[in-house]
Amino acid sequence: MTVIRIEVVGVPKPKGSLKHIGRGRMAEQVAGSKTWRQCVAWAGRQQHHGDALNEPAEVSFDIRVPVPKSAPKRLITWPATRSSGDVDKHLRNLLDALVDGGVLADDSRVVRVSGGKRHCLPGEVPGATIWVRPAGPAGSRVVEADCA
Repeated sequence: MTVIRIEVVGVPKPKGSLKHIGRGRMAEQVAGSKTWRQCVAWAGRQQHHGDALNEPAEVSFDIRVPVPKSAPKRLITWPATRSSGDVDKHLRNLLDALVDGGVLADDSRVVRVSGGKRHCLPGEVPGATIWVRPAGPAGSRVVEADCA
């Protein structure tokens, strides 16, 4: 099973909601969202040289956001503030970029997702690592949720 690994350097941005700005035009509400999507798409084109995956796929991701200046200096914290963006909106931007970059034929082909966002560790740069792989046969990995 082939695993596609994509490393992206830059400040991750979530996909924002679209806002109507008049005369039928729409604009992203998150500054830098389009630029980040273009960076991910470019990295996908540079690091994946095959055809776009057009079968059920799994996507895993690790998003590294910059540590804010106000964060404690001796403690590693989670990026659980509004300014770091919702993890689901980060995922939406990543999936759209993987389609733009020719890694995925369509983001509807993604059947399983895992990952999250975190602050950069000392010496790390902001960005993302993304893994894409074929999902395999249906029923091969049944996930049980323990909600009791």
